[in-house]
Amino acid sequence: MGNSNSRITAQDKAILDLKLQRDKLHQYQRRIVLLTDRETDVARRMLAAGDKDRALLALRRKKYQEQLLVKTDAQLAQLEQLTRSVEFALIQKDVVFGLQQGTRVLREIHAEMGGIDHVEKLMGETADAIAYQKEVSEMLGGRITNQDEDEVEDELAALEREVNGPGPLPVAPKTEPQIEESQRQPERQEERRPERQAMLSS
Repeated sequence: MGNSNSRITAQDKAILDLKLQRDKLHQYQRRIVLLTDRETDVARRMLAAGDKDRALLALRRKKYQEQLLVKTDAQLAQLEQLTRSVEFALIQKDVVFGLQQGTRVLREIHAEMGGIDHVEKLMGETADAIAYQKEVSEMLGGRITNQDEDEVEDELAALEREVNGPGPLPVAPKTEPQIEESQRQPERQEERRPERQAMLSS
């Protein structure tokens, strides 16, 4: 049901087994601690009852359990160190795999680019094309007079009008133009003259 990325590998099982062994050793340590506490209680009771030999036997059993606890601590430390080493080795494996993949992709990209020789050739061709264009521009610029330059610019403007259409029309004013009084009076006098002539003729 899970995808291939969530598949349990042999390394995962090995780490799980190491952790299970570690947990069992922890449980064993707890049992030993309980046994040593119990042996101490037995030794106290035996001494209280006056049975020194049994108290001594209980303390010897306790000493033996404590020695087992020390050995268990050493085994537990080794097991935890081994678990950490395996987990770190798996991380290193993933890092190495990532580096291999990255190197492979870089090689493919370099192959698509044609290698260093191809890039150098392309850069040289580009520089040659730029130099040629600059040389042509300089030659044309040196032979054209100012009048020729103006005519070229006028032709360019005409072509732009032809391609883009006429420019936008000017905006019509929204208010009536203001006429000064000095300009209005002569108009009134000119209007009155035909009226006077009509009256005189009648």
